[in-house]
Amino acid sequence: MMEQRVLALAGLAQALKQVRRIAETGQADATVLSTALDSVFRIDAESPEAVYGGREAVVPGLMLLRDYFGNQGSDPLLPKLALSVIQLERRFVADRVISAEVHDGILDIRPKADELGHTHPEVLAALGTLYADTVSHLRPKVMVQGNPHYLGQADVVAEIRAVLLAALRSAVLWRQLGGSLWDFLLARRRMIEAL
Repeated sequence: MMEQRVLALAGLAQALKQVRRIAETGQADATVLSTALDSVFRIDAESPEAVYGGREAVVPGLMLLRDYFGNQGSDPLLPKLALSVIQLERRFVADRVISAEVHDGILDIRPKADELGHTHPEVLAALGTLYADTVSHLRPKVMVQGNPHYLGQADVVAEIRAVLLAALRSAVLWRQLGGSLWDFLLARRRMIEAL
């Protein structure tokens, strides 16, 4: 179970790394972006591996976790962002109206995503709007820092919101697999072994 939990955490970490990258540079890593957005549409996947399309797909996230557990993390804002998404997940799951709206919204967007591709600008815009209309009303708000030039562009903001939806998906999965903040204090060694 811990291995699966770590996969979900890796999905969270690599999605948030993309959020940071997009906010700073306006560009995402296409492969990692695809993994993140694919996970959003795999609502009824039978395993964490299936959510991400295989373990290999979350290798960048596993490497990020390894670095942070070894105090080698290069971005001090990433753990703070992860904590705020994990806190947001609690509110999201507790708010049945918003979680149902997100679920239904994803199902509505899925045909277009299947037709155009999950990373198509129209799909990113639709997911970004879904996040803005639902999740962004919950507290705590996830505050993304970055280059004001990029954060002022509507398409960049939509992409960031779409990837935040993927990060939230991973946080929900992590919690469903028994993950909690206590893991970082009490199960750190087991998590590192699972990595």
